[in-house]
Amino acid sequence: MLILILGVALWSGAHLFKRLAPDARRKLGASGRGMISAAIIFSVLLMIWGYRSAPMGEVWWGPTPAMKGINNLLVLAGIYLFAASGMKTGITRRIRHPQLLGFSLWAFAHLLVNGDLPSLVLFGGLLVWAITEIVVINRAQPGWQPPAHPIPIRKEGMAVLGTVLVFGAVGLIHAWLGYNPFGA
Repeated sequence: MLILILGVALWSGAHLFKRLAPDARRKLGASGRGMISAAIIFSVLLMIWGYRSAPMGEVWWGPTPAMKGINNLLVLAGIYLFAASGMKTGITRRIRHPQLLGFSLWAFAHLLVNGDLPSLVLFGGLLVWAITEIVVINRAQPGWQPPAHPIPIRKEGMAVLGTVLVFGAVGLIHAWLGYNPFGA
């Protein structure tokens, strides 16, 4: 469990470092990008290793067909927000943090169907990080103005298509790993 906690903590720290310690981050210069990227990659490896090796212990709730459906809808929405952010679609004119909101939906969705301690540490920790990141950014830059970029219908279609493809691929990977995300 310690490895999992360290992974979540390193992920959070690496992402928040720029906002919480801007002077220290600035002193690192261009080499700081590589160090932060390496820390994030290492944190993902720690989270995977820690989650897979953590004893499940007591399970307080588990997936039901209804919760799997809700989970899938929230994950689909989260993937769309993530894709739409990179493509500058219409939703980016309405939501300030589409990637972080999408990530939050993904983490929350996983909490709905995973009621064991390792899942609470992993998905709950990542949800807390995403919400903290939103709060920190909003406090540092309170005067957000929606971007005034054009919104070609082609980009909207590409975001939807990309969402469906990524969602299908993620579902297949989950099934391959032994977690059926679509059935009972």
